[in-house]
Amino acid sequence: MTLSAVTEQGANFFSSTLEAPTSPQEAALRPLNFDDFTGQQKTVERLKVMVGAAKKRQSVLNHILLSGPPGLGKTSLSFILGTEMEKNVRVTSGPVIEKAGDLAGLLTNLEEGDILFIDEIHRISKSVEEYLYSAMEDFRIDILIDQGPNARSVRLNIPQFTLVGATTRSGLLTAPLRSRFTLQTRLDYYSPEELFTIVGRTCHLLKVPFDKKGAMEIASRSRGTPRIANNLIHFVRDFAEQRADGKITQPTASKALELLEIDAAGLDEMDKRLLRLLASQYKGGPVGIGTLAVAVGEESDTLEEVHEPYLIQNGYLQRTSQGRVLTEKGYQAIGLSGATGDAQETLF
Repeated sequence: MTLSAVTEQGANFFSSTLEAPTSPQEAALRPLNFDDFTGQQKTVERLKVMVGAAKKRQSVLNHILLSGPPGLGKTSLSFILGTEMEKNVRVTSGPVIEKAGDLAGLLTNLEEGDILFIDEIHRISKSVEEYLYSAMEDFRIDILIDQGPNARSVRLNIPQFTLVGATTRSGLLTAPLRSRFTLQTRLDYYSPEELFTIVGRTCHLLKVPFDKKGAMEIASRSRGTPRIANNLIHFVRDFAEQRADGKITQPTASKALELLEIDAAGLDEMDKRLLRLLASQYKGGPVGIGTLAVAVGEESDTLEEVHEPYLIQNGYLQRTSQGRVLTEKGYQAIGLSGATGDAQETLF
């Protein structure tokens, strides 16, 4: 493959990865700057320090790794960094960068100081990751052109840029890649009070009438996640328009979320299915994640990334070396009186 073919292939890939990563509705709800962003105070303060120093020195922002469960604001923070630095933000994801030519197209089309946001960066292929090392440190990449006796290495100099990586599973990142990020910071689940602020902001942007109790009802059932809160607002708004007077009140929000089978603690149908399975078939565990995934008909990665973090952090499950174990709080969530398994309601 010639150098022109590599760059042409990369340019085509580059243009295909810059499509809007979210729906127009979700993009319209994103905070535009640090002042609009709610929660994650430690992370925001760290980013403010880096942005302020970079602007004062008139230099490029250092590389940043954002980790944490999905829906907590990693993508939003990357766009805020672009706004604060007055630079473009280019968006892609780890799994779609399959070859060195793909990476070359992304990097050579950047401008000085641009931010390259790679979502799910832990899923980037190892062969591409090797090229990323020199790009992050020396702002150059060496591409192998042709094959056999005609093979040769071509060095491509690239503009200085900022890599913002986002991952839901930071433990899967290799040590060499992780060490190249100046800042590694984790986003945690939001408190109900923080989510209440986000719900209020979203309702104002969507021009949906609401009262404080209605907003808090949504916030308390959003599993500590702004993305879930915004999704619930859209459904509750539709419910209020169809089954009520159009205003989000506590009774209206409660009925709407009951229709979605989301209880007062934010547990959904799959959460309770997991808890009931542990209690009824495995006497509270321990049970391996693979066994649970087969039993509920779901991928083990989905259980680990979507359901388990909330259940574990809120004390419904424990993760041990032997497997998952149901806690006293987990029994109570499904109407059972502790580890004795005395039923207070029908399990299935």
